[in-house]
Amino acid sequence: MQLAFEYRDPLFGIIVLLLLIFVISFLTYTFGAYKEKVARREYRKLLKRFELGKLKEEDYVHLYKTYNLPFDSILLLASTFLHKGDYTRAITVYLALLEHVKDRVKKEELLELLGSTYFKGGFLQRSREIFLKILNFSPRNSEALKYLLLINEKLKDYEKALEVINSLEELGIDTIRDRIYIETLIILNDPIISFDKKTEKLYAFFKLNRIVERMLLEYLLQYNKNFFWENIEKFDITKILDLLWYLDFNDIDFDKVENSPLLKELYNAKGYLNNLEKSDDFSFGILILINQNEANINADLNFEFLCTSCKKTLPIYSTRCPHCHNTLTFKVKHNLNKGISEKNQSLQ
Repeated sequence: MQLAFEYRDPLFGIIVLLLLIFVISFLTYTFGAYKEKVARREYRKLLKRFELGKLKEEDYVHLYKTYNLPFDSILLLASTFLHKGDYTRAITVYLALLEHVKDRVKKEELLELLGSTYFKGGFLQRSREIFLKILNFSPRNSEALKYLLLINEKLKDYEKALEVINSLEELGIDTIRDRIYIETLIILNDPIISFDKKTEKLYAFFKLNRIVERMLLEYLLQYNKNFFWENIEKFDITKILDLLWYLDFNDIDFDKVENSPLLKELYNAKGYLNNLEKSDDFSFGILILINQNEANINADLNFEFLCTSCKKTLPIYSTRCPHCHNTLTFKVKHNLNKGISEKNQSLQ
C-alpha cells in the first residue's frame, strides 16, 4: 500500500496543478473578457452619443485617457464641431485636451487648431495671442506666421502684416502677391492723402503690379469715376463686369461705351442701350433679344467668382480667398439667371 500511494502522489499533484492553472486562466480570461465587454459597452455609448451629436467635451478627454484612442482620431472626432460651425464647442474640446496632452508636438498641433478655430469664429485677438504663443517656442512655424498675416490684415494692422511677410520671406516662402496686396491696402486705407493723390499712387502702383487692377478699379468707380472713364481703354474691363453691370445709369459715360464693343453688348443686354441686334456672348444675346421684343421674361445676369488657385466659387467677390487664403485670384463669371430685371420691375 505504501508503494501504491507513493506511485499515485506525483500524478495527483500534477492533476491538481493543471486544474489550478486552468481555473486561474479561466478566471483571468473571464475577468478580462468582462472588462473588455464593459469597456466596449461604454465606448459604444460614447459613439452612439457622438452619432447623435451629443458627445460632450469631457468625453474626448475620457476617450484619450481611458481608451488610449489615437490622438489623430480624437482630433478627427472634434473636427465635427468645426464642420457644423460650432466653434465654441470645438474650442472647449481643444482647451480640455491641452490640459492632458504632454507631448510638445501634439501640444503645438492642438494650439494651431485652437488658434485657427478662434480665427474662424471671429475671435481675432485670442487667435493672435495663441499664434504668438506658438512662435515663442517655435519661431519657424510657418502656419502660425501665415495666420498672423491674415489676422493683422483683418485687424487692418498692415505694418505688422508686413513684418510677418518679412519673417515668411526669411523662411524662403514666396510672399510676393501678399506683399503687393498689403502695400495696396496701405494706400487705400491711408486717411491723410486726398482722393486725387490716392488715385495717382494707386495708378502708379498698378502699372508696376497689374494684379491689383480690380482693387484700383473698385476704388475709381467709387471715388473717381471721371478718371476711370478717361482711362478706360487702359484697363481690362472683363475683370469688373459685375461692377459695370450694377453701375448707376447716371454714372456711365455712354460716349466711352460706344468705343468699346464689350461695353456696348453689356449695356444693350442691361437695357440701357438699344443699338445691337445680337451678341456672340450667349447670355448677352438672350437678354438683348428679350429687350428688343420687350418681353416680360424674368431674366437677368448672375455673377459668381472663381478662385483660379483652389477652384472654389463664391457668390461675392473677395480680394483673399476664404478657402485657400491666396490673394487676388478670383475671376468673374456671368450667366443667365431667373430674376426680375430693373426694366421688368418698372413695367409692373
